[in-house]
Amino acid sequence: MKLSKFIKEKRKLSKLTQTQLATKAGIGLRFLRELEQGKDTLRLDKVNQVLKLFGYELGPIALNRKTLIDEKS
Repeated sequence: MKLSKFIKEKRKLSKLTQTQLATKAGIGLRFLRELEQGKDTLRLDKVNQVLKLFGYELGPIALNRKTLIDEKS
């Protein structure tokens, strides 16, 4: 599931407007709108501020390097 869809669904399940979620997370409304619209570049610290309200956090995930190299071939 895309992050944008995940955030939007969590917000709606929590019955929060974009303005309410932005306020609770301590971020700007514009940032939240860009997040929900799937903007390609976002500040990870601010994304985690939003995710923290729902009990989640983004971070590094180990990948199988051999698989990545094979996919590029």
